[in-house]
Amino acid sequence: MPTTTSLRPLALGDLHTSLSDPALTSMTLLNEIAGRFPAAVSFAAGRPYEGFLDPDSLQRQIGVFRRHLETDLGQGPDQVRRTLFQYGRTKGTISHLVARHLEVDEGLHVDPESVVVTTGCQEAMVLVLRALRRDERDVVLAPAPTYVGFIGAARLVDMRVCPVLEGPDGVDPEDLVRQIRAARAEGLRPRACYVVPDFANPGGMSMPLERRREVLRIAEEEDILLLEDNPYSMFRASGSRPPTIKSMDAHRRVVYLGSFAKSAFAGARVGYAVADQPVEGGSGAGMLADELAKLKSMLTLNTSTVAQAVIGGFLLEHGCSVERAVGREAAVYRENLRVVLSELAARFPGASAAERGGVEWNVPDGGMFVVLTVPFRADEEALEVSAERFGVLWTPMYHFYGGAGGFRQMRLSFSVLTTAAINEGLDRLAAFVAHRK
Repeated sequence: MPTTTSLRPLALGDLHTSLSDPALTSMTLLNEIAGRFPAAVSFAAGRPYEGFLDPDSLQRQIGVFRRHLETDLGQGPDQVRRTLFQYGRTKGTISHLVARHLEVDEGLHVDPESVVVTTGCQEAMVLVLRALRRDERDVVLAPAPTYVGFIGAARLVDMRVCPVLEGPDGVDPEDLVRQIRAARAEGLRPRACYVVPDFANPGGMSMPLERRREVLRIAEEEDILLLEDNPYSMFRASGSRPPTIKSMDAHRRVVYLGSFAKSAFAGARVGYAVADQPVEGGSGAGMLADELAKLKSMLTLNTSTVAQAVIGGFLLEHGCSVERAVGREAAVYRENLRVVLSELAARFPGASAAERGGVEWNVPDGGMFVVLTVPFRADEEALEVSAERFGVLWTPMYHFYGGAGGFRQMRLSFSVLTTAAINEGLDRLAAFVAHRK
């Protein structure tokens, strides 16, 4: 008789190094803590506002998209069935509607063939970084702090992230040049710099128009790409939206990353990349989008055709203007930002951080996030105490620095909260800060 033996546990050290990286555990950790303390007021989750979501809209929007296939695109019954139910085109079935949205809202004129519809913007990041990383010498630059999902995407493809200083106006141009040249001096190849010009997650920083032009000029002169991510520009608290960097991109230096997670709804998991950079070699000339499609065909094959149908209907219902579609949500975020800033000032009075006992915060002009600096280490141990004893959640900022900074900072997200919940949460947070310091 054969004997049975118990399976020897897999050693984490024998698995991919990214699995030991804090960037990959930060999101699940927050979900775990939130699950254990459901009564806590959460400033942690960066989810979009839920108050206007209507389950009945899903069926309606699929119907709108179906009529578009029949009437506008001339598809017959069999073709409509295949479009909705079968494996879809790798680049996507709504690429033309994404291109129309970019023209309507951003003044961008892009070839629909340069658009790859992805399973969330996260997949777009992985595809672009995978394409750009030829070997271990290839690196990508990103501001410090930066979106933890981008850090995680780079870890998955074994691509080193070189941090660049970020100031009140976004990426520091002098440091960007310095880091590019320092990387080259090490024998590395800087391929791209990741930027979020409007209300960046987590810092809430925004680039003025001249800074956008300067960063684009540096990309051209230093021969790198810019990876422009734009999930929050529709949520400006005042004034008009400045142009995207991509709209000023005369030499195709910008790969534009987009998502419908914050505008339509996150559960659809529909994002996209506009990658119109020319690529030569192989079977002939093409675009970077064609190469991304090759990678996607081996990763997710195609983005859910049903999810694309819903997003397609969402776009069509609003004349392909996302800005028009999110007017109510933008008003909520404006009011919530106003309340957070005014109520922080009420709970931590004083003209300076010193007068406030070491507490300070930034003042973004839109978006979903405010960063609070405190006079103690704001890590998972502090978060556990905050959740258990004071009933309030927040996000430790050091995750957004790749573990190299931000240890006394918290990201406060206000996107899903009511005014009453914000006030209650800040009462609890102020009590925790007073206890901790």
